[in-house]
Amino acid sequence: MKIVKVKVAPKKTAEVKITTENIRLDSALKLSNAVSTGGQAKWVIQDSLVKVNNEVCLSRGKKLLEGDTFEYERVIYKIVK
Repeated sequence: MKIVKVKVAPKKTAEVKITTENIRLDSALKLSNAVSTGGQAKWVIQDSLVKVNNEVCLSRGKKLLEGDTFEYERVIYKIVK
């Protein structure tokens, strides 16, 4: 048996600036340009592809506050005001 080493690209970080008290996860995905539509946001969340604060989140209505993070496609987004 042959052992193959796989190189994984390092995670990138980005900030999502909000002017309100909180933002829904699906809206944050769109605002950050991680996805292009609300429908796409719904599907990536339902397919367990998004983590909020390092835990898989299946709720597209999850409210994110300043300081929260979400991860999608190896990019970690931080909510800032």
